[in-house]
Amino acid sequence: MEEQRLEVGMLLYPGLTLLDLIGPQTVLSWHANIHLIWKTRDLIYSDTGIGIQPNCTFSECPAELDVLFVPGGEGMVAVMKDPDVLAFLADRGARAKYVTSVCTGSIILGAAGLLRGYRATSHWGASDMLPLFGAERVEARVVLDRNRMSGGGVTAGIDFGLTLLAQLRGADAAKLTQLAMEYDPQPPFNAGSPKGAGPELTEQLLNLFEPLSRQTREIAAERELS
Repeated sequence: MEEQRLEVGMLLYPGLTLLDLIGPQTVLSWHANIHLIWKTRDLIYSDTGIGIQPNCTFSECPAELDVLFVPGGEGMVAVMKDPDVLAFLADRGARAKYVTSVCTGSIILGAAGLLRGYRATSHWGASDMLPLFGAERVEARVVLDRNRMSGGGVTAGIDFGLTLLAQLRGADAAKLTQLAMEYDPQPPFNAGSPKGAGPELTEQLLNLFEPLSRQTREIAAERELS
């Protein structure tokens, strides 16, 4: 008997990191109805300028989701300050079977109050901010704590998606999907983490991240005072 398709809600917002979204979306698409959610159905643009068409508004999103997913991206600060977005995430997250993220999407989940008391990860350059929102920081590619699953930065979205699919549909389904995607990474450089890249490149990237990091810390401090 064919299994019922999963209901997966994936938050969109201006300035999201496209690969955070597309990796998991590609992995899950064979098995799920994918709801690409935003306030309106108007075209929005990712951080690289590629447009994405939402197919679902907050009010149209199913109340009961198998997976609630949040990507990261440079647009995260505006989202973390938006009461409508945070209220939507808190509402669906309270009922979803899995509450999930990739990259700095976990920081957004934290701002919505959905990671307090949970172990989680994020992009290596942002994971130190997780405790500001009550989460326990873990340096790992994918972290599962009860029904919270988070992936590391950007490319970890494929690892995250396969791990989640294995939870939902079994290892064989995940392996078949991995094979179909020919996901057999062989990076040309050993520079995908601070350990491999070395201190000079690491410091250079952290300097680029600093404005976003500062704004996120300010939001966390405001939450503490409110």
